[in-house]
Amino acid sequence: MEKLKENVVTANKYIRNIAIIAHVDHGKTTLVDALLKQTGTFRENENISERVLDKIDLERERGITIMSKNTAVFYKNYKINIIDTPGHSDFGGEVERILNMVDGVLLLVDASEGPMPQTRFVLKKALETKLNIIVVINKIDRKDARINEVINEIYDLFIDLDADDSQLEFPILYGIAKEGIIKENIDDSNSDVKPLLDKIINLIPPPEGDPKKPLQMLITSLDYDSYVGRIAIGRIVNGEIKKNQYVSVIKKDGEIINSQIRQIYSYRGLEKFECEKATAGDIIAVAGIDNIHIGDTIGDQTNPIPLKRVNVEEPTISMVFSVNDSPFAGRSGRFVTSRHLRERLFKETLTNVSISVTETDNPDSFMVSGRGELQLSILAEMMRREGYEFQVSKPQVITKIINGTLHEPIERVQIDIPEEFVGTVTQKLGNRKGQMINMTNKGSGRVRLEFLIPSKNLIGYRSEFKTDTKGEGLFNSIFETYMEWTGDFKPRLNGAIVADRNGTATPYAIYSLQDRGVFFINGGVQVYEGMVIGEHNRESDLWVNITREKKLTNVRSAQNDENIKLIPPVKMDFENSIRWINEDELVEVTPDAIRIRKKNLKKS
Repeated sequence: MEKLKENVVTANKYIRNIAIIAHVDHGKTTLVDALLKQTGTFRENENISERVLDKIDLERERGITIMSKNTAVFYKNYKINIIDTPGHSDFGGEVERILNMVDGVLLLVDASEGPMPQTRFVLKKALETKLNIIVVINKIDRKDARINEVINEIYDLFIDLDADDSQLEFPILYGIAKEGIIKENIDDSNSDVKPLLDKIINLIPPPEGDPKKPLQMLITSLDYDSYVGRIAIGRIVNGEIKKNQYVSVIKKDGEIINSQIRQIYSYRGLEKFECEKATAGDIIAVAGIDNIHIGDTIGDQTNPIPLKRVNVEEPTISMVFSVNDSPFAGRSGRFVTSRHLRERLFKETLTNVSISVTETDNPDSFMVSGRGELQLSILAEMMRREGYEFQVSKPQVITKIINGTLHEPIERVQIDIPEEFVGTVTQKLGNRKGQMINMTNKGSGRVRLEFLIPSKNLIGYRSEFKTDTKGEGLFNSIFETYMEWTGDFKPRLNGAIVADRNGTATPYAIYSLQDRGVFFINGGVQVYEGMVIGEHNRESDLWVNITREKKLTNVRSAQNDENIKLIPPVKMDFENSIRWINEDELVEVTPDAIRIRKKNLKKS
């Protein structure tokens, strides 16, 4: 610990604050691994897993970054604060608030895929904030790498986003992040990331700020520790902050609360370590202030001056989370009441600025709004693993009245598919009122398509897209703008197969009904009246006795029963379920099961 304290930087000219931004799976977290390892953060004999910053189980399972992470490396007497940001557009709120903490960004772009929708989103935010940008073309070792074309696409993207002349003079580096190699020129023979570290020191400006001015620190993230309580993370804009110092906290409504800093933490690698003070320009964490939220300013006690609050784009999708009231409620969950549900949902809003929760007329239901289906499904999955039981409604887009006219969110969709599937995909998106705005043939047997399409018409399409392209297509979307309402759209034309009584599903009953549709369950699964067990091959719902057993006769037919062959059921996880359900259905979420049910459990 003493060795770590020696590395605390007190002069902001030796500080560099950067964020790493990119599309999903372009190598952000892998590059951070290399920076940490090559700057001596870990011992030589220390066993380090891949993507060390992805600590949440869901991040490791899905291979995506969900929450932004703070770390820092020391190089040539400089402290480089690094923030790893999510690459999926649904977590764009994380990116937006992080850009307020840094003075430059590393923009990673895949050498084959090139700029993608999330690249456009994060780059637009960085250009608006006037941040210095270093571009890294990653994965140059890919067999299908097309480096020169990707560079031209990056320049086109900068121009399309109205970058000024100075912003167009960005440096370009070339990398193989998984091998820890970044090159200034593609033919260089170095085998480390030093060219990147040198560029950061030389091209990213030191943070502005005067240590002699009154204290101003903007809170952009929150953490929690069972020992010290809530931890506020942010950048010191002006002044200095010391342990046990009395400060003022300036709230959203202008209210000023007096408080005391109990602990100050600085970053090195994966560790937070205590320090006595920190100065303007540094990114730190402080403990001791219980009633603090993202966007608040920690200021001088005698001269509190608020900073501009963090603003993020509004949510576009909402779902109703409500208490589970199915016949199977309470069987496996530890947190099942409306009080538990309310506390957990509002707790999420404390650390996730792009999610909002509002009360409804029903005290057992809460409207949860976010940036997309994935963000809300990640929240639901995390709650399920924590032991919560609840049920959710079909996702709905959030509309606006603009100039007296109803408007809805529109998404920019970018699709990369083999040529043979262009006709099918174009027809499907055309039926969903998608407007093609660009089509590029890469000359390698694959085509890139861009559409503008209403967000509501995309709900449920992603799984269909995977089937249509036989798993070979890449699908990405991001919020573009609001446009006039395009009319109602019903993505699912087929009805549901619904159990008409409680009991246990039998193979015999499923076998006799297989020609009526597709099933979501196997034999031996417990069902209840009103539980959806499959998709009917007609528009109407079909209520069936799925517990029916074969009548016994004097003639033994056990051998015939053993020969029953059932078609494997369709696996309906949470994401597939919320995309599939209609307005009259709900998804029941418990720690050990995901079920689909009718809102009204009785056949009308």
